[in-house]
Amino acid sequence: MHFQRSMANMTRAVRGSRKHVLDWLGSPGFMAELNALLEPAPVVVPSGAAWMPLGHKSAREARLDTFGPRTLPHAIDWNALRKWWLKHERGNTPNWDFAATCEIESSEGILLIEAKANVPELGKAGKRLDLGATSRSRENHQQIGRAIRDAQSALEALVPNISISQDSHYQLANRLAFTWKLASMGLPTALVYLGFTHDSGIADAGEPFADAEHWNRHFYSHVGDTIPSSAFERRIATGAAPFWLLVRARKALSPSPPRSR
Repeated sequence: MHFQRSMANMTRAVRGSRKHVLDWLGSPGFMAELNALLEPAPVVVPSGAAWMPLGHKSAREARLDTFGPRTLPHAIDWNALRKWWLKHERGNTPNWDFAATCEIESSEGILLIEAKANVPELGKAGKRLDLGATSRSRENHQQIGRAIRDAQSALEALVPNISISQDSHYQLANRLAFTWKLASMGLPTALVYLGFTHDSGIADAGEPFADAEHWNRHFYSHVGDTIPSSAFERRIATGAAPFWLLVRARKALSPSPPRSR
C-alpha cells in the first residue's frame, strides 16, 4: 500500500513539458493529432510505429543508443553513433522527450521531439564538468565536445551562420548534433521543438507560454545567436539523408499540479 501511494505521488508530481508529453500520449486522439501537427512537412508516423515513452505508466525517456537498435536495427550502425558521442561505455547519451519511428519522404526515418512548457526551460547553459570528475568522465566530456565540433563543421556548409557549441546552449547543441549525425549516417530525421501552451500551473517555475505566438517569439529569440531562422521548416540534405527542423505548439491538456513540498 505504501509503495502504491508513493507511485501515485510520483505520478502527480510530474509537471511541465514532461507531464504534457505523457498526458498527450495517453489521449485517444494522439496519433491523428501528432500527424496533423507535423504537416506540411513530409513526416508521417504510421500505424504500427514504435515510440518512447508510452505514457505515465511507462514514462522512461528514449536514448537513441538503446531505442534505435531495438526499433530500427538495420537503419544505421548504432554502435558507431554511440562511439561518436562517447569515448567510454559508461556515459549518458541525451534523453529525448519523445522518439518515434516514422516515414520521411516515404522512407524509413526517426522523429525526435524536444518539448518545453515555460521560458526557463529554454536554457542557455553550457555543458558542465564537475571539478571532481573522473578521468573517464573528462574523456567523455572531451569526446562530446569533438562530436559537436564535428557537427558544427558539417552544418556550416548546410546552414550558413549556424553556431553550436558545448560551451553555450548545450541542450540545443546536442539535439542539433544528433539530428545532423543521424541524417549523415543515412537515416532521415525530423527534430521538432514543441511548445506546450496554457500551463498556468507551471508559472511558479517561470513564465508559461501563453499561446503559439508567444512560444514562437521566445523560441526564435532563444536560438537566434545559434541557429538562423532559415534553418527551420525546410529540407536540409546531408548527402546521405535529409533532416528537418520544425517548430510547433499545442495546448496542454491540463495545467501542472502544484509544486511538491
